[in-house]
Amino acid sequence: MRKELAELFPELDFIQDEQLRGKVLDIWEEAMQRGGWTVDDLAEIPFTLLIPNTDVTLVQHTRAVTQVALESARVLQQQYGNIYEIDFDALVAGGLLHDVGKLLEYKREGEAFVKSDTGRLLRHPFSGAGLATKHGLSDKIVHIIATHAKEGDGGYRCPESVIVHHADFMNFEPLKML
Repeated sequence: MRKELAELFPELDFIQDEQLRGKVLDIWEEAMQRGGWTVDDLAEIPFTLLIPNTDVTLVQHTRAVTQVALESARVLQQQYGNIYEIDFDALVAGGLLHDVGKLLEYKREGEAFVKSDTGRLLRHPFSGAGLATKHGLSDKIVHIIATHAKEGDGGYRCPESVIVHHADFMNFEPLKML
């Protein structure tokens, strides 16, 4: 399963810290196991339940958010690198894990994807942050996962979290208008 996940998420190669790269895969594996998903299921799980019948998968969305975040961070670092530093490993790990909790938040009922019992109690930022904490990821990466959605509104977001948050909504907002 690990090899297949690594192939699904080539953005893992942008994480310089090999140990962190492995932990990101560990979290995806655990989320899949706990949610009862297979690698093949990842090709079908929608990235959101808020857009009925969306063709955008969780994997496609995760990759797009990570790529947008990475490109945005490169520009910001080039322009503002003398003002603040961006932790690119944390940014990429946070991008790849921002929605991993959806594997616990969703379940399949027949052909439909719906909220699971866990998902009714805990939205994906909470379950994803919990998995990241369990696997020993840094507070910064846990923070990125926990604050990337509306749960982070009104509170502090580190620069990497701001970038992932906006990359996420840059990917979501246009799609909900189609």
